[in-house]
Amino acid sequence: MSLNKEQIAQRIAKEVKDGYYVNLGIGIPTLVANYVRDDISVEFQSENGVLGMGPFPFEGEEDADIINAGKQTITTLKGASFFDSSLSFGMIRGQHVDLTILGAMEVAENGDIANWKIPGKMVKGMGGAMDLVASAENIIVAMMHTNRAGESKLLKECSLPLTGVKCVKKIVTNLAVLEVTKDGFLLLERAPGVSVDEIKNATAGRLIVNENTPEMVL
Repeated sequence: MSLNKEQIAQRIAKEVKDGYYVNLGIGIPTLVANYVRDDISVEFQSENGVLGMGPFPFEGEEDADIINAGKQTITTLKGASFFDSSLSFGMIRGQHVDLTILGAMEVAENGDIANWKIPGKMVKGMGGAMDLVASAENIIVAMMHTNRAGESKLLKECSLPLTGVKCVKKIVTNLAVLEVTKDGFLLLERAPGVSVDEIKNATAGRLIVNENTPEMVL
């Protein structure tokens, strides 16, 4: 079976280490905060000026004044702080964020990412994505493996306007966990019940497959 968005976030949460400062992009990445282990200390940063985000609030407990960069209501942990955008982007550009988790429309086999614009469609702007990909040392992408038409989003080259070049390190999709290498997408894990052939058929870029690729553990 392929993973749903919550399960993709659950798998990515395993990449979050104790003491990390983590930026969560809009979409699936915002769900990661719900699945981080209770026995580790992690600070989630949002570029609209929050450090110390917690999980999403329960229904009825939302505070409309406390939101993330995607304008979703959030909770904050004890000791959380709020600040202006200049300080927030100073953290990002100063490489004080250990892990950045982003959504994407396309990722190329060399690590290029396109996640902000589809030509001909109205967009509000790039937001903080370009700063994040230019400054972050560790970028994980959370995305569906194919688009609604069934076409691969893991490509030899991106067809959409780029957000960043050769910056993505790892990708978690509804079908697989992949690492970006100089030779292409290295298949690390496959979703439970998903075959290697299914992943091959859904991947347009170069895919490197070793023997006995394990199923991912959620």
